[in-house]
Amino acid sequence: MSQLSRRQLLAGSALAWPAAYAAAGVQLTVTAYPNVDQIIRAVLPRWESQHPGVTVRLVSRQYADHHTAMTTALSTSGHLPDLVALETTYMGGFALGGGLLDLSQQPFNADRLESEFTGFAFSLARNREGRQVAIPADIGPGTLLYRHDLLAKAGVPEASLTDSWASYVAAGREIKKATGAYLISHARTLKDIMVRCSVPADGGQYFDAQNRPRVTEPAFVQAFELARKVRRDGLDAQAVNWTPDWAEGLKRGRLATELSGAWMAGQMANWVCPNTKDLWRVAHLPEQSFAFYGGTYYALPRRAHPMRRELAWSLLQALTRDRHVQLQAFKQEDAFPALRAAQDDPFFAEPLPFLNGQRARLLWREAAQRIPALRMHRQHKFADEVTNSELDNVLEFNKPIEQALADAQRVLEVRAAR
Repeated sequence: MSQLSRRQLLAGSALAWPAAYAAAGVQLTVTAYPNVDQIIRAVLPRWESQHPGVTVRLVSRQYADHHTAMTTALSTSGHLPDLVALETTYMGGFALGGGLLDLSQQPFNADRLESEFTGFAFSLARNREGRQVAIPADIGPGTLLYRHDLLAKAGVPEASLTDSWASYVAAGREIKKATGAYLISHARTLKDIMVRCSVPADGGQYFDAQNRPRVTEPAFVQAFELARKVRRDGLDAQAVNWTPDWAEGLKRGRLATELSGAWMAGQMANWVCPNTKDLWRVAHLPEQSFAFYGGTYYALPRRAHPMRRELAWSLLQALTRDRHVQLQAFKQEDAFPALRAAQDDPFFAEPLPFLNGQRARLLWREAAQRIPALRMHRQHKFADEVTNSELDNVLEFNKPIEQALADAQRVLEVRAAR
């Protein structure tokens, strides 16, 4: 490794490399999902060469299948990998579920690593006792992507999109009137990012520090109201992200903005809508809001074979603490590095061709530094589904917002009490 040698990594974890492994032959099992698996594959040749006698079996499944399989494996202790990749959305359930190894304990002492990583990302992977159970690899600073040509045709300045959430929606009306383009793919996307941006310092998106649902708070009301306004004004294409309708909307200039993580620019440039090169720009989210949108963690299953634990810890550190590995993952897979040492590279100041030369990575780096810490709840995924269902009731069946949120609150109160 270019930045951290194997000797440094193992010394830092207070683990010694047993020479007996070289003779015995050991296989380490790692599980991941697409794109993340490519990052792991790129690291393995060097890592295996530094660990004679050790081979790594990489098991990759589709995103949802992977997390379902890991939920089953961690709860039943069957077919456990030695190292597992997990996406941010699922961290609450896994961190609080008891299936991941406590990395704050000896000999890992993961707490000492906190200053090496972007603050919010590291704190996201703690269990109920505040113990670290995973290490971040990449993060998704939230960003606003917009079609510069459509704004110019409508005479709408960037500031109209970013001054406030209300002005963002108002700008959408002007854009739709002048160009026929929708402001956004789906009203739910607006609700999601607004809620994410409303989390109080060191609070939770759906539950507060006392385990109480917070979906009836003003931030949720505002998010639901603006989502409803977008739908009633005909400003969303009613296309769910990652569907053909969504992709076609981006390709054909029918969508004026996209609210997502920084990694979305790379997805759009590489395969979603490469034909729109030079037409897009990025800005901070409206109201100078800052929120994460995705990210990857690595963790060690608590009941995995203890004899391979030090190997898994070594590989985990290679994937998360090596500046060169982090930068290569960013360059090749648009995986924005969680490691602070990788965020000062000149690469961040390079212009992005897809964005007409905009130095967007500097803006994303600023956003990453300003995202507040967030508490993940075990029922985060379930709460997401409940609130989305109630938003559908508002958008499709005109259910009163206060009633929809009150109903969601009751369901989450029951689930939180379990």
